Amino acid sequence: MTSPLETQPERTALAWQRTGLGVIAVAGLVAHGAVEHENPVLLAVAGAAALLGLGVLGGLAPVRYRQVRRRRATGADMSAPGPIAAATVTVVLAAVAAATAVVTLR
Repeated sequence: MTSPLETQPERTALAWQRTGLGVIAVAGLVAHGAVEHENPVLLAVAGAAALLGLGVLGGLAPVRYRQVRRRRATGADMSAPGPIAAATVTVVLAAVAAATAVVTLR
């Protein structure tokens, strides 16, 4: 049986990937509404949200995975305020984009 510590880096990487994919999915839904209602400003907002999601998926997720593996191997503290703050800002901006879409596309 594997211990929870052996799977921690993989679970962390999967969580970061889900966050990035979720932001991209929200951006896709916002973009769909923008195209359907011919709203170019909202389409640009959706594009920006998608790029942020790609940044989490392709940039922050692999970096955080390597950090967790390295820190676990050395016994160092696992906290990482920088990447966590960046992911939080990305999710909040995606939520703002979704809220903007809901309000403007009524």
